[in-house]
Amino acid sequence: MRVGFLYNHEGVHQVRHSAVVIPRMLERHKNIQIAVLATSEALIQAVIDVCGPELIGRVEIVKLSRPAWRKPIAGVLDRVSPFSRLDNLYSNRDLFAKLDALIVTEGTSLFLKKLRGLEHLKIIRIDHGAGDRSIGFKPSFGGNDLVLIAGEKQRERFLRLGYLRDDQIAVVGYTKFDAVNAARAPRKKLFPDDKPVVLYNPHPEPKLSSWYNMGIEVLDFFRTNRDYNLIFAPHVMLFRRKLHVSLESWVARVRRDLPRRFKDCPHMLIDTGSPASVDMTYTLAADIYLGDVSSQVYEFLVERRPCVFLNAHGARWQDDVNYSFWKFGPVLDDVRHLGAALDGVADSHSRYRPIQEEAFQDTFDLQPTASSIRAADAIVQFLKARYLAA
Repeated sequence: MRVGFLYNHEGVHQVRHSAVVIPRMLERHKNIQIAVLATSEALIQAVIDVCGPELIGRVEIVKLSRPAWRKPIAGVLDRVSPFSRLDNLYSNRDLFAKLDALIVTEGTSLFLKKLRGLEHLKIIRIDHGAGDRSIGFKPSFGGNDLVLIAGEKQRERFLRLGYLRDDQIAVVGYTKFDAVNAARAPRKKLFPDDKPVVLYNPHPEPKLSSWYNMGIEVLDFFRTNRDYNLIFAPHVMLFRRKLHVSLESWVARVRRDLPRRFKDCPHMLIDTGSPASVDMTYTLAADIYLGDVSSQVYEFLVERRPCVFLNAHGARWQDDVNYSFWKFGPVLDDVRHLGAALDGVADSHSRYRPIQEEAFQDTFDLQPTASSIRAADAIVQFLKARYLAA
């Protein structure tokens, strides 16, 4: 069987969710031929960084191409739609036709199901992230032939909603934890002193993010407050675009730029998109998580620690399953309350820690067998069953 691992995105933040499965599949399933299909040199390098340079020569590595004349069009349409991702898929349909299965990490890839000559191609999604927002539980997930998920929380919700059948789901744990060695990674000391380190991690989603309405105020708070060190590491896509458009809420916002006054603050580390912002360097290094709707809060909870959330859009969140993670710490409607909330997290954390513990166990089905091994085996078992049935 011939299996492709697809990387078709402007950022590299999804790579670690699936690339770590490649060496496991090579080790355990010698009869599988693997191709890495990526749309940029940066994505190819990210895959090699995860798998090691020995990956070269063991798999076919292909940089996908598309007609040059469409790129100026893409420069306009990409502002409001995933045009380039769709064009990458369409332009390489003959290549995809040679595969038996394609491993993906996002939903645009289901466009391949609409193209002639690809009826045989199995689309297998390793979901990136394990959060609670509705975007992670869309009906379109049912278009995948198999979905690999982190734990029982996702499985139960998909089945309850009726978007996936039980035979479309494989619970494998969280492969990204393997890619960054989260259980044994040393905690990096990023500041010279021992003040508490706060990670501010706003999401780019234009309706839900705290950045558009509160972000500058948050940074100003830390600029003048020397009781804390701050890591400002937003979702990697926030500063990749100036205009953010949500195809879920149909809201568009212009991203605010960083004023120069934050550039030379030794107690503030600002990273708008380096590899450290996607490899859990900061979620492992921080003492306190400050965010809004990013699923990275669950990665932060690999070690249960205090959290504070910013409700910048007036959500009535208390009984909404899409905001279940806001029960991990205090939720603020006004940045003016941030100082008091941070000062009180050490005392209040004992109240929130049991909630974090239960949610982490429900979200991540971690077992002695590594998640990447479980994922590799689940994919091959699924494909063998379909191959034999045919």
